[in-house]
Amino acid sequence: MNFDFDQIISVSLVLFAVIDIIGSIPLIVSLREKAGGHIQSEKATLVATFMLILFLFLGERILLLFGLDSSTFAVAGSIVLFTLALEMILGIEINKYTEPKTVSIVPIAFPLIAGAGSLTTVLSLRAAYQVENIIIGIIVNMIFVYLILKFANLITNFLGSGIISVMQKIFGIILLAISIKLFTTNLSLLIEKL
Repeated sequence: MNFDFDQIISVSLVLFAVIDIIGSIPLIVSLREKAGGHIQSEKATLVATFMLILFLFLGERILLLFGLDSSTFAVAGSIVLFTLALEMILGIEINKYTEPKTVSIVPIAFPLIAGAGSLTTVLSLRAAYQVENIIIGIIVNMIFVYLILKFANLITNFLGSGIISVMQKIFGIILLAISIKLFTTNLSLLIEKL
């Protein structure tokens, strides 16, 4: 076991930037409302943690099993993020959540937390960092994610509905831009491969 504090910090910061759970607070609040005021924070965090660690070890094999590569995966994930962003900006409902319990898994655990960006980031981190340090970095991030999911209501009450509404629109535009960048970057890689 080669635990390296510097590697753990680096991995944690990279994943923190990619997951961007702080920027997702308005979306989490919006999804919480659609889910009847409840999100299963523990379930969402555990599923996302499991997906990230599984992808760390088996990501490339899983994608190859379906004849996919990380670019194809990222394009698909970007379309899901695009629809979430449109909901935030326009105040419309594209995804129907008939079963509130499922909101904790889709879209919170995937693709919000363990999405195309974070899953492909985990694969690329493996090339530069020790696996045990990446796992600790994932766990550090998931603890933070859990706290944000658990206390999203308190954060909302502290900030107020007006600020949350403005943040929702702003972060919706940012999420839209991220989804477009993810889409165009990976689509161009797919076209090059053809």
